[in-house]
Amino acid sequence: MPHSTSAKKRLKQSIARNEKNRSTKRAIRTEYKKVLAAVSAGNTEQAEVELRTVAKKVDQAAAKNVIHRNAAARVKSRLSAKVKKLKGK
Repeated sequence: MPHSTSAKKRLKQSIARNEKNRSTKRAIRTEYKKVLAAVSAGNTEQAEVELRTVAKKVDQAAAKNVIHRNAAARVKSRLSAKVKKLKGK
């Protein structure tokens, strides 16, 4: 446990940030799964709507350095490729 006042404050800030970042990452994973479910169901319209939602959340997380910007680009690219493939069928 921290002894100094500043170390105690840093610990509290660290815990709060950790919870917020975990929540953000979890939300991204949930939205990601919604896109995959829509693609596997063959629902093009729903997949496109969910893709826009994921893209927005991923971009916001990357802007706040919750995830790396290249990781955000990779997620968006993979999902958009799946949706595009679905539209081509």
